Amino acid sequence: MANPFVHVELQTQDPAKARGFYKGLFNWELQEVPGMDYTMVNVGQGTGGGIMKNPMPGAPSHWLAYVGVDDVTTSTEKAKSLGATVLMDKTEVPGFGWFSMIQDPTGAVLGLWQPRAKA
Repeated sequence: MANPFVHVELQTQDPAKARGFYKGLFNWELQEVPGMDYTMVNVGQGTGGGIMKNPMPGAPSHWLAYVGVDDVTTSTEKAKSLGATVLMDKTEVPGFGWFSMIQDPTGAVLGLWQPRAKA
């Protein structure tokens, strides 16, 4: 598949409670990212993810999928030309890559992810 789902992220108002729940339920390996308020989720086989505090106070907890793209700027513009609303334009995650957030014409939110090239 040209553009697979590459990351699934839980945005929640209570990351500690979520970490405890999912570690207990699935025995996922959780790793805190130094210098960030972010937990990487290693599920073993398949698409991994992360857990973070929801950046929108009062918003309900939700899982958000990210699709891998070669160029997040180009993909974001293409999505916009096809009727998407850009919720967050290209944003860097230092040391890892870039993402944007779009809302498709049906109202579904999706993240686009471009990893940093490996040296």
